[in-house]
Amino acid sequence: MTPRPAATLPLLILAASLLGGCGDARKALGFDKSSPDEFKIVSRAPLSLPPDYALRPPQPGAVRPQEQAIPQRAQAAVTGVAGVPARANDATASGSVGENALLAKVGAARANPDIRDIIDRESTSLAEADITFLDRVMFWRKPEDTSPLVDPERETQRLRENAALGRPVNEGDTPTVRRRKKAPLEALFN
Repeated sequence: MTPRPAATLPLLILAASLLGGCGDARKALGFDKSSPDEFKIVSRAPLSLPPDYALRPPQPGAVRPQEQAIPQRAQAAVTGVAGVPARANDATASGSVGENALLAKVGAARANPDIRDIIDRESTSLAEADITFLDRVMFWRKPEDTSPLVDPERETQRLRENAALGRPVNEGDTPTVRRRKKAPLEALFN
């Protein structure tokens, strides 16, 4: 008896799907992604460098020639010029004619040496003034004021005594009342 083509087709599809799950079968059928091996494509650099006969063994306690101070390394990273120390407020310390002309035009030589302090003060005042909605929600109560208050009765008495004795109004200490600091839970329930 010969098998019918209609019955063999589902069997072939079932066999192909079962074999498709196997790694070797997927690779053989071309379903698996094969990327090139990067070590076979790129040539490798030699692992050893030729000796440099100009180098001498280091002396104990000697300054290492390849190390620079942090400001010189930072300047070399920014300007691309290594080993030229920058002088403060000097626009022509290094650079091309065009760079020096640009720096002279913008007034780099007249730079304020206290600019960092000024910026710190201004940014601090801006940060204190910037109260966002989230800050208002999280810190819903204003900080309590602990500054001293003037005692009105004793201040009135002091002013009357000064007037009676002919003294100036600002003579003598102003009597004050110190506010007491609230306890943490007391602030919640008041």
